[in-house]
Amino acid sequence: MPRTRSLDTGVDWIELESTPEDWDAADPALLETMLVQLHLIRAFEETVLDLAGEGLVHGPAHSSIGQEGGAVGSIVGLRSTDGINGSHRGHHQFLAKALTHVSGGSMRAQEPVDEAVQDVLQRTLAEILGLAQGYCGGRGGSMHLQWLEAGALGTNAIVGGGAPMAAGNAWAQKHAGTTDLSINCFGDGASQIGSVLESMNLAAAWKLPLCFFIENNLYAVSTHAAEVTADTRFSVRGQGFGIPAWRVDGMDPLAVHLAMEAAAERMRAGDGPTIIEAEVYRFFHQNGPYPGSAFGYRTKEEEGTWRARDPLDRVAKEMISRDLIDEAAVLALRSHAQTAMASAVAELLEQDPDDPARRRIRPALWPDPGFVDVGIRSDLRELDGLDARTAAEPAQAAGERKFVDVVAAIMDRRMEADERIIVMGEDVHRLAGGTNGATKGLAKKYGPERVLGTPISENAFVGLGGGLALDGRFRPVVEFMYPDFVWVAADQVFNQIAKARHMFGGTHAVPLVLRTKVAMGSGYGSQHLMDPAGIFATSAGWRIVAPSTAADYVGLMNAALAIDDPVLVIEHVDLYGTMQQVSDDDLDYVIPPGTAAVRREGADLTVISYLSMVRHSAEAIAQTGVDAELIDLRWLDRASVDWDTIGASIRKTNAVLIVEEGAQGTSYGAWLADEIQRRFFDWLDQPVQRVTGGEASPSISQVLERAAIARTEEVVAGIERVREGFGGR
Repeated sequence: MPRTRSLDTGVDWIELESTPEDWDAADPALLETMLVQLHLIRAFEETVLDLAGEGLVHGPAHSSIGQEGGAVGSIVGLRSTDGINGSHRGHHQFLAKALTHVSGGSMRAQEPVDEAVQDVLQRTLAEILGLAQGYCGGRGGSMHLQWLEAGALGTNAIVGGGAPMAAGNAWAQKHAGTTDLSINCFGDGASQIGSVLESMNLAAAWKLPLCFFIENNLYAVSTHAAEVTADTRFSVRGQGFGIPAWRVDGMDPLAVHLAMEAAAERMRAGDGPTIIEAEVYRFFHQNGPYPGSAFGYRTKEEEGTWRARDPLDRVAKEMISRDLIDEAAVLALRSHAQTAMASAVAELLEQDPDDPARRRIRPALWPDPGFVDVGIRSDLRELDGLDARTAAEPAQAAGERKFVDVVAAIMDRRMEADERIIVMGEDVHRLAGGTNGATKGLAKKYGPERVLGTPISENAFVGLGGGLALDGRFRPVVEFMYPDFVWVAADQVFNQIAKARHMFGGTHAVPLVLRTKVAMGSGYGSQHLMDPAGIFATSAGWRIVAPSTAADYVGLMNAALAIDDPVLVIEHVDLYGTMQQVSDDDLDYVIPPGTAAVRREGADLTVISYLSMVRHSAEAIAQTGVDAELIDLRWLDRASVDWDTIGASIRKTNAVLIVEEGAQGTSYGAWLADEIQRRFFDWLDQPVQRVTGGEASPSISQVLERAAIARTEEVVAGIERVREGFGGR
C-alpha cells in the first residue's frame, strides 16, 4: 500500500463573523457613516428601478438592492487614492467610493446630503440615463461608471474583464512608492473566468496590493452557482496561488469592514494580494424591478429569508440597541435619502407636454449628437514640439546596423529618457533580449522593476498594461511574442484597452504600446503567423504602425511612445536580420500619423503596401517595368492613414494595387480598398486590385506555407492584372 498523508496549503483561509463585542467596539461615527451610505444607495437604486419601469432608462438597470452591505463595508474605510473597479452590477460600489471621497469618509444621519453628495447622486443618475452631465458624458450608462478623481476606476460589462485592469492599477500604486491599494469587485460567475485566475497569479507573483472582492449572490441571470461549478466556496480559489482569503457575511457591513481592514493591512504592508468573499443576495432579478421568483428560478421563501437579513436593517438594529440612533432618526434618514433622489430626478426630468401623465428627460440634457465620435483617440497635441519628420531616412550621417538591434536601441533610448516606460512580455528579460533579441540589454540595464518577464497569460498581462496606462504614472510597452496570441487576449485588447478612452467620456489618456512580429516564412504554422493589421484596423481605439525600414522604426516607435493612445507596432522577422542605415546619434525624431512615404514615384499605377512587402513590391515593379508609384503606408489605422499622399497618387495614376502578405480573411487591404473606392472613385479607371495570401492560414510545410503567402511573384501577377485592366498597356 502506498504511504499517504494529508497536505496543508499553508495559505490562510478564514471565515470571519462579527460579534456583539465588535459592534460595541466599533466607532459610532463609522456605523453612522455606513448607515447613511446604505440608505442613500438604496434610495438611489429604488429610483433607478422606478425610472426603468417608466421606460426612461435606455438599456439595463442592474440593481444592487440587497447587496449594498458588501460595497459599503469594504469601501467606507478606503482612501480616495485607493482604486476600485467593478462589474456591470456596480452602482453600489461606485456610489460607495464616490460618497466616501466627497465626504472624507464621515457622514451624519441628521444631515446626510450636502451639495457635494447631492452632486454625486445627480451626476450618477444622469450617467445611467445617458445624459451629458454624467461622469462619462452619458456614454457609460449603467454598466460603465468611472470617476478617477474618487478612485472609481470604472465598472465593466464584461464578466471578469476588470481583473487585469485592476492589477495594472495595483502595479502602478506599488511602483509609484505608495501604500495605496486596489479592489477588483466581481461576482460568483467571474470566479470561473480565466482572466480573473490569470490576474490572481500575476498579482501573487508580483506581490501586488490587490484585493479580489467576490460578491457571491448565488446566481448568474437565473442559474444557481451550484449548477456551474463543483466548488461554490469561491474564496478557496486563491489557495493555488498562495493568496489568503476571508469569507464573510455580506449582509453584515461591519463584518465586511473588519475583513477589509485585515486584508488592507496585509496589502499596505507589501505582502501581496488578498481575496474576500462576501455572501450577499440581490433582492431583484438580474435586470429590472421584479424578484427572481417571478421568473421561477427562486422561491419566495428563499427571497423572504434573505430579505429578513437586509443590511440596512442590520446596521440600524445594532445602532438602536446601543443608543446610537433611534427609530425616528432612521426613518428620517430614509426620508432624507428619498428627498435627495427626488431632487435629483426633478433636475433631470419634466412632465411630457404631449402626455401630462408621463415624465420625460429634459431635452436640453441629452448629449449633442456631434459628441458621438469625440474622444475616440488623442488629438496628438502631445507631439507638438517634437522633431517631426516625413523623410524616410535620418537627417544625419548613418552607419549600418541590424534592424532588430535598432528595435532594442530605440527602446533603450526612450527608457533612458523617460522613467515611466516599462517593458513586459514573455521572456523579454531572458535569452539576451527575448526570443529575437528585440529587448537586448534592457533587463541588465534597467532591472526587473522596468523589464518584466511575464507568465504565459496574455489576457492578464496586456490587461495589466491597460490598467497601468489608465493610471497615467507609467507608459507600458507590452510584447506579444506572436500576433495570433491577440485572440487569447481579445477581451482586454479590444473590449477594454481600445474602448476605454471613448467609453468613459473621451478625456483620459491610454498610453500603451503593443509590439508584435509577423513571422510568415518561419515555419511556425497556422497559430503563429498572422498579420494582425486587418484585425486591429476594425477597432477604432487603436493606432497602428508598420515600419519597413529601421530608420522609419526609430521615428514611428518614438511617435508611438509619445502618443497618448494605444498603438500597435508591427514588426517583421524578415526585416530583423537586414543591415540598414541608422545613426546612433539621431534617435529622437518622430514620424507622426498621416505621413506615408513615397518609395518610388510613377505615373501608371499606385502600389500601396507596408512592412516587408514594400521590398517585394519594389522588386515586382522593377521586374515588370511598369512605371508604378510605390507608397509605404507606415501608419495603418483609419485616423492615421495619409489620405493626402494616397489621393495625390491616385489622381495621377488612376489605378491602385494594394499589396499585403497574409491571409484573405484577416486582410487589411479589404478595408483599405473599400475606403479608397469611397474617397477616390471618380479618379479610378478600374476597380482596386489586391495582392494577398491564400484563404487559409499558412501551414507548417515549407511548400504549403509558401503557397499560402504573397511574395514578389504574387505582386508581379497583381501588376499584370492591372496592366490587363488597361488593355495591356
